[in-house]
Amino acid sequence: MAYRAAFIAFALALLMPAHAAGYRIDTVASGLEHPWSLAFLPGGRMLVTERPGRLRLIEPGTDGKPQLRPEPMGGVPAVLARGQAGLFDVVVDPAFDTTGHVLLSFAHGTPGANHLRVVRARFDGKQLQAVQPVFTSQPAKADTQHFGGRMAWLPDGSVLIGMGDGNLDRTDAQRLHTHLGKLLRIHPDGSVPADNPFTTRPGARPEIYSHGHRNPQGLVVVNGVPYAHEHGSRGGDELNRIRPGANYGWPITTGGIDYTYARITPYRSLPGIEPPLVEWTPSIAPAGLTWYDGALFPAWRGSLFVAALKERSVRRVPLANGVPGPQELLFTELGERIRDVRAGPDGALYLLTDSAQGRVLRVVAEGR
Repeated sequence: MAYRAAFIAFALALLMPAHAAGYRIDTVASGLEHPWSLAFLPGGRMLVTERPGRLRLIEPGTDGKPQLRPEPMGGVPAVLARGQAGLFDVVVDPAFDTTGHVLLSFAHGTPGANHLRVVRARFDGKQLQAVQPVFTSQPAKADTQHFGGRMAWLPDGSVLIGMGDGNLDRTDAQRLHTHLGKLLRIHPDGSVPADNPFTTRPGARPEIYSHGHRNPQGLVVVNGVPYAHEHGSRGGDELNRIRPGANYGWPITTGGIDYTYARITPYRSLPGIEPPLVEWTPSIAPAGLTWYDGALFPAWRGSLFVAALKERSVRRVPLANGVPGPQELLFTELGERIRDVRAGPDGALYLLTDSAQGRVLRVVAEGR
């Protein structure tokens, strides 16, 4: 309760003019270089990743207003920052008050031989300590595209990790000897859960949880059920409900076509392939995902929120018994690429804008 009270006191210190009827959008922090992910800490603090490889802390100042600590956090591992490669997600251990642990995902290696790596570290309030690699994708891939990088905690304390297909040999998403184009599940110490679906399959990577993904950059767990979205090519962006062992089709089924306008596959569906809950064609470029069940916006409760880069929006997707309803297009008045969206412990929504002068924004109900 003290954590929640401190965060609400911190959040109420934000004041800026209204943007639209029904809600107000406040700037929490600015001057961030391509911020990628946001995570909430006790005491009204927030961690923000910047794609070039910096981890930043936002904390209440002496006046109670949020302040971006000028210097980046120490202890962050070396990051390959080139093209789409960089520092990606940060997630906080559900037992953070006891462990102090956070997980980071990032591009590791060289442009010609790189991996998605996840590390676990202890955050002491100033820097990362005891940094330990817990997952490194295999095999190494060439080029610096389609890393995925999102992470989410499952109720049993294991971690889901999104891994893109690398964008060179798309059919790797269908092959179980590689981590490319998969959702992966590990324990936070890097060990593999014994009940992962392919642990006994000869030649299969035991971390694989689901396959047939192109570039998953949104991942959230709702009442124990994982949902993920992924970038299509020219169309064919997908929102999926994730089942262990399931095949989500890429590249043998898709609603999109190639960037060259060539057909990728003649099939939009096939037996044994999980169909998407939602498909976006033309592409909206989904890049972040959260579940909202807060009190500030009663009409938004029970909804997924999808950050969209290309569409420069956030899409609200209500779910009723796992079935998506009519979507609502939000925050287009910003005119900015939205990289991430998070539901805060104060009931507000938080947005990250994707630019060289990116911002952390807070959405609250008008009049609060």
